[in-house]
Amino acid sequence: MSTDSTSLSRCPMHRIDLPETGPPRRTALATGTPVWLVTRYADVRQVLMDHRFDRRSLHADDAPPLLVVPNLLGDPEGMVNLDGEPHQRLRGTVQRAFTPRAIARWRPWVASVVDTLLDDFAAGERPADIVEGFTRPLPVSVICRLMGLDHLNRERIRHWADHALSGGAHTREEVVAAMSEFAEFGARLVAERREAPGDDLVSGLVAAGDAVGVDERQLVRLVCGLVVAGHETTMTALGNLVVYLLTDGRDVYAPLAEGEETAATAAEQLLRAVPLSEGRVLPGLLRRAVEDTEVGGVSIPAGSVVAVQTNSASRDTAVFPPGPPDPFTPLPAPTVVFGAGPHHCLGAWLARLELGLALHRLASRFPGLRAEFTPDTIDWREGQMTRSPRTLPVSW
Repeated sequence: MSTDSTSLSRCPMHRIDLPETGPPRRTALATGTPVWLVTRYADVRQVLMDHRFDRRSLHADDAPPLLVVPNLLGDPEGMVNLDGEPHQRLRGTVQRAFTPRAIARWRPWVASVVDTLLDDFAAGERPADIVEGFTRPLPVSVICRLMGLDHLNRERIRHWADHALSGGAHTREEVVAAMSEFAEFGARLVAERREAPGDDLVSGLVAAGDAVGVDERQLVRLVCGLVVAGHETTMTALGNLVVYLLTDGRDVYAPLAEGEETAATAAEQLLRAVPLSEGRVLPGLLRRAVEDTEVGGVSIPAGSVVAVQTNSASRDTAVFPPGPPDPFTPLPAPTVVFGAGPHHCLGAWLARLELGLALHRLASRFPGLRAEFTPDTIDWREGQMTRSPRTLPVSW
């Protein structure tokens, strides 16, 4: 398959070519900065879990340029770019809210959000846009309820998120303006919840942060980061999974209705088969070597930027069976879709819950769901760190 930019922009995410697994090799970012590309499962886990590869040094004074246009990931004081004790201290203010036990308590109300959206979707005219009616509002509704933001205009959230994770769709000036407005919102929100705390995640974060002396600016960054991270990747994943299930994965769709556990297992397998990004903005999760380190038999010099390709690692035939994944067989090894090590995705269990419930209840309620689109007619949301369909007309 051709992988030039034109064909990539039209290709469903589950069909894109990924870098072949092999020893670490040299490539480059869009900025021209050379990087070591790491693709094998064992090597990816090593880099993500080894303290000799960090995030902080990516933003040191001598660091090379990483992004053509700035976005939320480029904030050197954001939690994603801290390491060691500063990272653990900030992460600890939110980590308890996202444990598997805590997520399990949210299952009833997440299920109620799913059911309400599907009720509304079923009552509409056909064909209907399942992105607008389900895959986009679900994760936004969940994170808004969790953070006590049900009153917030959802289009503002979408606007901020699009700019926060922009990969070239917006100018530098547009990103800076949107992030300034987003930060002002976050500062007001932190102040309001400190003055009048409630039973929501933001109030808990403010109380926990104040208790350990977290800097006010970091609290604001954390709140803004959660607004974006709490829905962006789940929204992207769910839209891309619907594309797969209604095209090449039709035989997978019906069994999702059998039960929540079946759907949860399928979601885990499908996440490793359907990537969030084709790698045009960044070739993988970035780290920087703080000392000479050997990875997969290759010596990576100190100061080198490393990109770990979790999508390729998820298809490494040394760990996973070759060919299309069996969606109803548990993974033979821990997934790296959500990363690994100190920066493992905080929201992984919430994403699993949302995706499992969404896939199960969608297949149960709409057994005859069919695509009114073809892979060639999909309008893709591009110029972001991730890629997903803007619209997906369906009937039933």
